[in-house]
Amino acid sequence: LLDRAEQLTEQIKTVLQEYLEHLRTAPAPLTTSAFLADRFATTYSHLSKVFSRTANLTIEKYLIRMKIERVKEMLSYGEMTLVQIADQLRYSSGQHLSNQFRQVTGRSVSEFRRMLQPDRLSLDALG
Repeated sequence: LLDRAEQLTEQIKTVLQEYLEHLRTAPAPLTTSAFLADRFATTYSHLSKVFSRTANLTIEKYLIRMKIERVKEMLSYGEMTLVQIADQLRYSSGQHLSNQFRQVTGRSVSEFRRMLQPDRLSLDALG
């Protein structure tokens, strides 16, 4: 059985997924701290302490990892530019997203995109 801190941490993770959707759709999204404090009717400070102790990383770092996973997903669809993805996830710029992507994954966005491309020859190269 999970103790109360572990349960709260799992609930925070779930609400952070809702927050990512909120970021994408709200015309003027709340800050992470306001969104969580509102959802849990407690202080962000309390939530942050419990989360950090239980998950061994901060809410902010966890949210960044979630956002980068969402970026990977969006890149895999190939329907949006990096700037469009950055706008949707409320990054200040495509460059900021690109820098954060490299910090988290160890790869550039272009390297990641190349990995998504199937390894195939053009028909002209078949000879």
